[in-house]
Amino acid sequence: MLNRGQLVLNTFLKPIQNLFEQKNVPLKGWSNDQIEFLLNTLSNMDTDKDEKAARVGEREARIASDLHLKTSAGFCHGVGRSGFLTAPQPKAPGASILYELSNYLALNFLKKFGLPNVKKAIVVPLCTGMSLALCLGALRPNWSNNQLLNKRTVLVPQIDHNALIKAFDLVGVKRKVVKGKIFGDGVRIPFEDIEASLDDDCFAIISLTSFFPPREHDNIKEISKFAKKNDLVHIVINAYGVQSPEWMKLIRIGIDAGRIDAIIQSTDKNVLTPVGGAIIASPNEEIITKISQAYAGRASATPVVNFLISMLSLGIEGYQKLLEEQQINRTILKEKLEEVAKKIDEKILDVFNPVAVAMSLNNLKKDQLFALGGALYNLRVTGPRVYNPEENIFGTCCADYTTPYIVLNAAIGAKSQDIILAIERFEKAYSQVTSR
Repeated sequence: MLNRGQLVLNTFLKPIQNLFEQKNVPLKGWSNDQIEFLLNTLSNMDTDKDEKAARVGEREARIASDLHLKTSAGFCHGVGRSGFLTAPQPKAPGASILYELSNYLALNFLKKFGLPNVKKAIVVPLCTGMSLALCLGALRPNWSNNQLLNKRTVLVPQIDHNALIKAFDLVGVKRKVVKGKIFGDGVRIPFEDIEASLDDDCFAIISLTSFFPPREHDNIKEISKFAKKNDLVHIVINAYGVQSPEWMKLIRIGIDAGRIDAIIQSTDKNVLTPVGGAIIASPNEEIITKISQAYAGRASATPVVNFLISMLSLGIEGYQKLLEEQQINRTILKEKLEEVAKKIDEKILDVFNPVAVAMSLNNLKKDQLFALGGALYNLRVTGPRVYNPEENIFGTCCADYTTPYIVLNAAIGAKSQDIILAIERFEKAYSQVTSR
């Protein structure tokens, strides 16, 4: 009986042993019990669980309620040390192991799903915009050197997103925006315009993969070659791009062709965690070390825990299945919207985007466009974007996009029923606003 019980226990523990030996995302997802066992074991290694410890520091992971243990998975000490995000924390051996494992898995995950040429990755408890600020702060020139004092400008192919704009303001760098231009239905930033915008004050350039239509991805390959030629820091915003093999291929080619210093991707958009985390990766290990050393103070372990939970629960097979479902749902979304477009005499915008689909709304008046968003909200459809050119051009990434449109996403984790139901309710909302 003991031998039989040992057999069951060994089966339960084997994936945990493999994790420590291989430091890779498991092929098959773990059970919740296995994940909880690992988290409980690691969190109980931290010194705040030591009942015999005499804790006299100002930061001892003291908590007001046991609910804090639940919301942090027991990792109340957080990760890192003051001024060095990836440094082991003597008071938190378990959290240090957790973070080290998570960073190994982040690298393995990105290598498996499109970026075999990255060398190091870290999970940071920051959103995409704050991660950009961290990268810019870490990789900016030494402004205490008078010869570099004026090197404060970043070339930015137009990105109409407040989170990213605020990142530049936070770090204190100037944005030199290269305006978007219309090509058919899509908006792109011509590479020759980027080249022409370079001046002696520039030290960095940003490029973009995933964004909302009609904005299309940047020419990552040419920008990478341009960055290498002109010694510019190059940061790629890959916000929800991991779910797209096409977008990941752009980055992979860019790394091989020229210079990419850092790639930033959100954890909630790509691996289905609660909001609050990002993965920063680089083909240069020293760059990641610089970024981790630029982080101010210790960091919350919760976004790291959330990332680890997603990786262990999904596994490689689970994530691959999600990617396949996403591609199927993107096809369903386009087909269903095309059917609606024919009924209401509109068209699907010809914009390259593996996740989202945009449809024109030329037949709606200004007040109807305004009402459509509210009608969809009242019908419990979340996430669509309705663009009215007479209200605000921000979001199109150009100055003269005159076509009103609606954007819907078939992002990773969405179900086909979500797509079908959203289209049905869009038709209802459209009917409501046009019948007034």
